[in-house]
Amino acid sequence: MEQIMIQELKTILIENNKEYLNAFVSKFQHFDIAAMLSELEQGEQLMFISQVPIPLGAEILEYLEPELQYKILDRIKDDFTSGLVNEMSSDMIVNLLLSIHPHQAKKLMDFLPDDYRGKINTLMNYEPNTAGRLATVDYIAARINWTVDQTLHHIRKVGHEAEIVSYIYVLGSRGELVGVVSLKEIILARSGTKLGEFVQGNPISVPVDMHQEEVVEVLSNYDLVAIPVVAQDQRMIGIITVDDLIDVIHEEATEDFQKLGGSQPLDEPYFKNSVWSLFKKRIGWLLILFVAEAYTGSVLRHYEDTLSEQIALAFFVPLLIGTGGNTGSQTVTTLVRALAVGEIQFKDMFKVFRKEVSTGLCLGISMGSFALIRAFFLGVNVGTASVVAISALFIVIWASMVAAVLPMILHKLKMDPAVVSGPFITTLVDGTGLIIYFTMAKIILHL
Repeated sequence: MEQIMIQELKTILIENNKEYLNAFVSKFQHFDIAAMLSELEQGEQLMFISQVPIPLGAEILEYLEPELQYKILDRIKDDFTSGLVNEMSSDMIVNLLLSIHPHQAKKLMDFLPDDYRGKINTLMNYEPNTAGRLATVDYIAARINWTVDQTLHHIRKVGHEAEIVSYIYVLGSRGELVGVVSLKEIILARSGTKLGEFVQGNPISVPVDMHQEEVVEVLSNYDLVAIPVVAQDQRMIGIITVDDLIDVIHEEATEDFQKLGGSQPLDEPYFKNSVWSLFKKRIGWLLILFVAEAYTGSVLRHYEDTLSEQIALAFFVPLLIGTGGNTGSQTVTTLVRALAVGEIQFKDMFKVFRKEVSTGLCLGISMGSFALIRAFFLGVNVGTASVVAISALFIVIWASMVAAVLPMILHKLKMDPAVVSGPFITTLVDGTGLIIYFTMAKIILHL
């Protein structure tokens, strides 16, 4: 169906009929139009952008990758480029300008009015992944001494440029944020009432240097659709809307998944990364873990005599170290996510430790029982089966203990627990699990 729609769009562009084009576009969401636009030839893309109304074109452009955005903006007439750039939301402009070459960025910046260019420059200077970098200046602000009538007049004047009109941000004489009122409150207030008479003080806001993950948590805790961003002196910088934070959640979740696998997160979508790029992202941790895994061989060599006396013990080595690694990975994944969303903190370490050890005990008893049954099915003697079962119990408990503590320590040390914990837990449990296994064998079997 998508290919049929794309072909229909191509035909309409060839006919150069704006009426047909507007009718076609009106049947789809802006995201869907952007997806079709990215499949067109470059000439067709330029023809499309030149024929649709500028506000609509700007909305559609915002769903495209920055590289394609610039290619289109650079190849159309300057008056179209100027209109589109000035219609795009400020956070999208910042993202575009930071994604292209500085010379290209300067060319686009020249299309912006001086005061707006200054605001964009301010947003661009904030650190990546902070509230300041995510903020948009496209919001509605009102002065605390304005009346309801003045505010409504202002909303009608600038509302079409705002990201949202649900909230009106009330500012003091120095541009500091003093409160937030809803559009509903303004509409229902009596004519002539000043905002200062009913605005609620102590508004929820975030500082410009707050990390984007923490911003997500604040917005979620207070069930807001937008949150103001302020400088140290409470001067308002901009707002962050919930749709931008949904992108952050997706980005952070993807990054954590990649890190848990022992790989550096990808900077671009998968198919935009070359083989060499994927190699560089993965080789570092693979080499570190390869060296770390070498001590597993040293453990086996140390217990060579034990293995030679009871060769059946070798049958269960993969089973036991795999069980320990899987247990540790489960625990780490749960705790890394809990740390990320603020459900647990370093001060909760002992509570977490007790909970995970208790869980590990239950899991260990279950896995030990299954290990015992498996051993009997393989026909080993009762002594060896007992070693396997008891080792499974202690290995699972040990993996739970290590996995309960390590992520929280790394988080406290300002290291990302996602990128270290998973692979490190597996490697650590492999070696120490073998020590537990062969120690139990020597004790129970008197080897």
